[in-house]
Amino acid sequence: MNTENLDAPSIEKTTEDAVAKNPTSRTFDPKLIDQLVGQAREQGLAIDGENGLLAALTKRVVESALEGEITDHLGYEKHERGDADNSRNGIRSKTVQTKGGPISIDIPRDREGSFEPAIVKKRQRRLGSIQDVVLSFSARGMTHGDIAAHLADVYGTTVSKTTISTITDKVLEGMSEWQNRPLDPVYPVVFIDAIHVKIRDGQVANRPIYVALAVTAEGNRDILGLWAGDGGEGANYWLQVLAEIKNRGTEDVLMVVCDGLQGLPDSVAAVWPETVVQTCVVHLMRHSFKYASKADWPAISAGLKLVYH
Repeated sequence: MNTENLDAPSIEKTTEDAVAKNPTSRTFDPKLIDQLVGQAREQGLAIDGENGLLAALTKRVVESALEGEITDHLGYEKHERGDADNSRNGIRSKTVQTKGGPISIDIPRDREGSFEPAIVKKRQRRLGSIQDVVLSFSARGMTHGDIAAHLADVYGTTVSKTTISTITDKVLEGMSEWQNRPLDPVYPVVFIDAIHVKIRDGQVANRPIYVALAVTAEGNRDILGLWAGDGGEGANYWLQVLAEIKNRGTEDVLMVVCDGLQGLPDSVAAVWPETVVQTCVVHLMRHSFKYASKADWPAISAGLKLVYH
């Protein structure tokens, strides 16, 4: 079924009426949606899939946005005469992948070739959040083959294993750059702790993620880094983490707040000898609860908060 047979003038008129009744509304008029779906059914047009209603709407919206972009770029409306030397120079067609299937869109051009569309960038072949989907599946432990097969089944989109690898590699490059960025020379307070999460590395296993969060001299919080360890949390691994933080430029820390892990104060002292090691208040309170029955915990908690504050 040809999607060009949709009644565009009546659609535009319905949209104008909806905006006139409620100029501040940010949602479509239900009557407009009913009209579009009704026309699609009358013409035997599918809602989704290639050449479906959603694809037709996406094409119209994207092309309208592109026309708005080039109008803003040139400074005058279509069919008007501008004062500048640059002007419209036809269109070029391009097929892009969407969640509703592939669509062909007409991208306007200018004579100088200076127009850089934002909604569909040059060499961009996909609309939507394919990258986000790939990263989400990868974080859940799916293999590149599983991701490609899932995208093909659900979205009708063919994504090669090479493309998936490229997407994940770019994220890994950004993570590596962030992990090795220079740090402040002095931090008033640094909180360190490990959380255990399930990580797939051949098989799913619990592994500690070492987290270092600092309070800067301006009072802002800054995560200094995340490190994935093996086995359980250990003071020796913390020594490596703290040494790396020092090598990235942090010469001194006034106070390190941590839990009661055995050997951890020694690891801190080996890197910053003058740093004060403070046991986390939450951990202190939890340890205090061991010496009382659970019924007394609320009263003990209220009393300890006054002491620690």
